[in-house]
Amino acid sequence: MSLFKPKYVTFDCYGTLTRFRMTEMTRDIFADRIAPEQMDAFIKDFSSYRLDEILGPWKPYRDVLVNAILRTAKRWGIKATEAEGESYYLAVPTWGPHADVAAGLTKVAKEVPLVILSNASNDQILLNVEKLGAPFHAVYTAQMAQAYKPRMQAFEYMFDQLGCRPEEVMHVSSSYRYDLMTAHDMRIGKRVFVNRNHEPYTPYYGAVEIIDIGGLPGVLGL
Repeated sequence: MSLFKPKYVTFDCYGTLTRFRMTEMTRDIFADRIAPEQMDAFIKDFSSYRLDEILGPWKPYRDVLVNAILRTAKRWGIKATEAEGESYYLAVPTWGPHADVAAGLTKVAKEVPLVILSNASNDQILLNVEKLGAPFHAVYTAQMAQAYKPRMQAFEYMFDQLGCRPEEVMHVSSSYRYDLMTAHDMRIGKRVFVNRNHEPYTPYYGAVEIIDIGGLPGVLGL
């Protein structure tokens, strides 16, 4: 079987390339209100509310995080503040990549243009991209698209900007819920699941599984 040669390799950023530190921050911020044995459940609920917050019309990412943590706290019967929600937003641009990212991206970038589609604000993403250590052809945000992934509108915006069809790209993500389910439904040419251990591998969606970005050149035959 011949290797798929995409026009672009597109990426989710947070979690896939940038090490997402929401869990660590939550453990620190809420250590005084949530018992250790309940913290994993609290973190899972916070993640679920963040997803729920982005399924409707676009709103600023700061509001997504503030609303999600306030809703989570309400469910748990504890107090949380807008300032605590905003602290997540302010921290995001300071986060750097997973250790495997720079070398794998650099190798791929020599052969195929790299693109990011991120659920970020415009004022956040470039600081994260600068830390990735590889050149990107384009970086698109939910703010630009006026829609968050997993909504198709976010992907459609990216394809319109690139002037290509879904079947002409390879999309890489560590999340099925945010990226790869939609990538499957839109018949993106090839999907790659980076198993960062925050979601299980799900064969139904037809993604190739790799354990880190170091495995990506092999998927492309490089």
